[in-house]
Amino acid sequence: MEIENYPKLTVIMRGYSYEQAMLIIKLLSNYDKKVGVEVTTNNPDYLKIIKDGNDQYGEQVYIGVGTVQTKEQAKDAINAGAKFMLGPQSFTQDIYDLAQQTGVVTVPGAMTPTEIQYEFSKGADIVKVFPAITVGSTFFKQLAGPMAGLRLMAVGGVNLDNAKEFMTAGAGYLGIGSSFFNKQDLKNLDEDSLNESIQNFLAEINM
Repeated sequence: MEIENYPKLTVIMRGYSYEQAMLIIKLLSNYDKKVGVEVTTNNPDYLKIIKDGNDQYGEQVYIGVGTVQTKEQAKDAINAGAKFMLGPQSFTQDIYDLAQQTGVVTVPGAMTPTEIQYEFSKGADIVKVFPAITVGSTFFKQLAGPMAGLRLMAVGGVNLDNAKEFMTAGAGYLGIGSSFFNKQDLKNLDEDSLNESIQNFLAEINM
């Protein structure tokens, strides 16, 4: 996928059942690719979710893989249809090479200015500042001086109450995990309530 098409908001699906994950993908397919879906590798069904999600809804929503730590994970996910990949740490060069060969967007993790610049120098499309809640929104504002124009994603501790704050401070993208949906709504597969959560986040960041 083209970096210009990468959505500002990404739902991180960690620990979701297959049924829960497919329902979220279905709901997000109604939002014109405004929200991406990250399926983490520590879910035993992650490859099936990525493949089935793309087969059924791939024209309406971008689906990627998260918690990528090895080239093998990256390759398997790309073969299943992943359009982007995120990791909590630096990506190895062979992961970057694979992504460039296949047109997959890379979002490695970093925290310090040196780490952030290093990932961009290796070929990162976006750098995930993780955990963002540790450095706070002001970190993004401070970086804007010496490192203006970098594509940064805030991940880790981002929720409905602080999402706009991170965006205003300079984070171009947000990755949101357990706080995106109410746990009971997920457990009950409550489509109306889950859909309301999506709408609330989009409204908060004016999307």
